[in-house]
Parts: sequence; structure tokens; C-alpha cells
Amino acid sequence: MSFSSDTKRELCASRPERKCCAIAESYGVLLYCNTFSAKEIRIITASSDFAQRLPRLFRKAFGLSFDLLPKSGAGKQSFAITDRDKLALIFDVFGADIDATLSHHINFGVIEEDCCRAAFIRGAFLAGGSVTDPEKRYHLELATPHHSVSREAYSLLLDLGFSPKETQRSGNSLLYFKQADAIADFFTTIGASNAAMAIMTAKVEKEMRNTITRQINCDNANTDKTVAAAQAQMAAIRRIAKEYGLDALPEPLKDAALLRITNPEASLSDLVLLSNPPVTKSCLNHRLKKLMSFAPKD
Repeated sequence: MSFSSDTKRELCASRPERKCCAIAESYGVLLYCNTFSAKEIRIITASSDFAQRLPRLFRKAFGLSFDLLPKSGAGKQSFAITDRDKLALIFDVFGADIDATLSHHINFGVIEEDCCRAAFIRGAFLAGGSVTDPEKRYHLELATPHHSVSREAYSLLLDLGFSPKETQRSGNSLLYFKQADAIADFFTTIGASNAAMAIMTAKVEKEMRNTITRQINCDNANTDKTVAAAQAQMAAIRRIAKEYGLDALPEPLKDAALLRITNPEASLSDLVLLSNPPVTKSCLNHRLKKLMSFAPKD
């Protein structure tokens, strides 16, 4: 099962307790489904949980049943209403005239309450929404064939505190989110708290992995610099020993040279701890630089 399917299962687990919310959710379903016209309503879904929810939802909202139910065992399941009286009743519930409606618009009078607005968005997601697995990337979208509906849903989401992006694809108008926080808040609003938690958990884990990776890369880079510096210092000390002999060096520089020779892979901080008598890091660094300057060129 996909993350999108799991999210829709969670949304379908609870039933609308109030008729107004059932109507609002059905409204979102119809404006984001495959066909919603004066001749036919057709809802096609690959979600078995949504398919089980639809008949109960329409009975609660309109007191009617579908004229066509899907065959058992089908992959994508199709629901249809073609009866003229049923269609007219549904249009009337949403304040529309079945004979006069040329294009769909959201009647905001149907979704005045906050619970009904959330229910409307839930229905839109169930019928026309999808979300990617947050382990891979963050992307949620709502697709409808009605451009005016998408524009009005954009305003509705703004009122709810969201800032979706807009685009067009294959004749559909899309609203989408690409931020983990926004998608998690979206699901919390419409009643999918587990999906919201999964998204935030995935975000935290990704950030932890990225932090660890950056730290490892930083440590590796620092290690490479330490090794390169130590190798350069060893090469310089060998040239001094060959050309002049280490006894020709001032005592502090000779001590630094011997310390490096006996600890060829140690960092500057480690060499400071090994120094006897003790020296500061800046002092030892200065002495090693002096050795580098004293060494004959290759």
C-alpha cells in the first residue's frame, strides 16, 4: 500500500457525525471527482476504503443511493448517479439549478463552519488528491477539472492558513504543497493526524541524516587537512635532518620536530597534550611553521 492510500484509509476510518459535515465532504468529493454534471455523477477511485465510505456518506448527506455500484474485486471502482431526480436533489442541496448551471463554483454558504470547511477539503483530497511517500519527497496535490473551483479552493485554503501553489496538468487545475510542515498541517486539519505525524517524523529523520552526513564530511575534510599538514611537516623535518641535522635546530624547534617524528599522524591538539614541557596550541603551531620555513626546498 502507498502512503497516499494509507492516508485515505485513515481519513475514512471515522464517520461524519453531523449532516452538515457529510454534505460538505460530499461537496468536496463531487467538485473533485471524475464527472459532476446535470446528466451524470461518476466517481472512480482505486481506494477500497473510500469506496466503502461513499455509499454511507451519500446516504448521510442526501438520503439517497448510487444508481451504479462497482463490481466486487474490481481494481478501480466506479460509482454513478444518472437518475434525474437524484441529480436535481444534489444540485439543490448545494444551491445550484440543475438546468441553469454552466460551470461549477463553490457555494461558500454550504461550508460556513470550520468543521464543514475541513470536511470539504477532506472530500476534495479523497476524490482528487494524492500525496507522495515523505521518505522520498514532499508533494501533495488536489486536482479538479473545474478551474473556477480550484481558484475558489485556493481562497478557502488561504482562509485556513495555507499557501498552496497553482498549476495546470492534463486539463486539470492543481493546487499543491511541497513543504513538509504545510502538508502535515493540512492533514491535521482534515483529520489525518497519523499521516501528519509520519511526515514530521520523516522530516526529522532526514534532517538528522543530513546533519550526520555533513558532520562526517566535515570530519573527513578536517582529517584530510590534518594528515596533509603532518605529511608536509614530516617531509620538512627530514630535509632539515638530511641537510643540517636536527641538533642544529634551537632546542624548542628540535623538541617540536622530535614530537612530530614520534607522532606522525597526530593532530595539533593531540601534539599539545603530548608536549613535555607543556606548550600552548598557538605556540606549537608557530614552532612547526618555523620548521617548515627552515627546511631546504626540494
